[in-house]
Amino acid sequence: MKERIIMIGANGQIGSELAVALRQKFGNENVITSDIRPPAELKSGEIFETINVLDKDAVKALLVKYKPTQIYLLAAMLSATGEQYPMKAWDLNMNGLLNVLDLALELGIKKIFWPSSIAVFGPNSPKQHTEQYCVMDPNSIYGISKLAGERLCEYYHQKYGLDIRSVRYPGIISWKTAPGGGTTDYAVHIFFEALRQGKYASFLSENTELPMLYMDDAVRGTIELMDAPAEQLSIRSSYNLAGISFTPAMIAEEIKKILPNFEMSYVENDPRQAIADSWPASIDDAYARKDWGWQPTFDLEAMTKDMIENLKTNI
Repeated sequence: MKERIIMIGANGQIGSELAVALRQKFGNENVITSDIRPPAELKSGEIFETINVLDKDAVKALLVKYKPTQIYLLAAMLSATGEQYPMKAWDLNMNGLLNVLDLALELGIKKIFWPSSIAVFGPNSPKQHTEQYCVMDPNSIYGISKLAGERLCEYYHQKYGLDIRSVRYPGIISWKTAPGGGTTDYAVHIFFEALRQGKYASFLSENTELPMLYMDDAVRGTIELMDAPAEQLSIRSSYNLAGISFTPAMIAEEIKKILPNFEMSYVENDPRQAIADSWPASIDDAYARKDWGWQPTFDLEAMTKDMIENLKTNI
């Protein structure tokens, strides 16, 4: 059967690049992107629909119109923005997911991708090599909504047989899209500012270690999970996914190897520091490696070189 995909929330950091890869794989006519606003650019042959995931009737009309075999639900309010608007974040992150799950059941759409996050972990989760199963006590509204979403996904799989697949994304780093309101976004912003200003003021302290993933690996890993045979998947909440762990000081040193005059400073008392302090420093993704062969390809040095090379020609 020919796959047809609808992506909801396609304009964000991950969606914009995942859509490109999916169109290359399945063809423009079989990948329909949607978001609450049109994208900055739509190429010839690409299909886009303006949609609010909280408008259940409009989402149903979209699904009836295109009859997808898969839904990628990426619409969400991220961690730092969510702390400014907690009830809006809860509404979007939870009711958007429930709308899609219920409509998938109603319309017989079996396969869904929904991203979770390392934000599901909290102050009492293990900091190093955080396991798939451990204490999870998120203290941001984003993390709370993602943990609740994981439980819903597993519930809908067990009770109704929906083939829902998910990964807990760490911080995602990409040269193609600007930062989008996440606590880990300093690791994107630092490259833009290194080239524009030659300096960066980090809102996280120099030794705050967080798990990160280069966008090329994130996109590939997501598609590999969706391509994996259902019987190989043992996790129906969300898979831990790991790439590189580093601190602001470590990434600054790597940038200085290429841009020797780069200067790094640190801002104290930023509210994002408290969020970062509650998150893991590194992730154990053994289940993803065992179940569907996950393997990252970019280390800190390779990622830094690729980011700077691409941004030099794009800024």
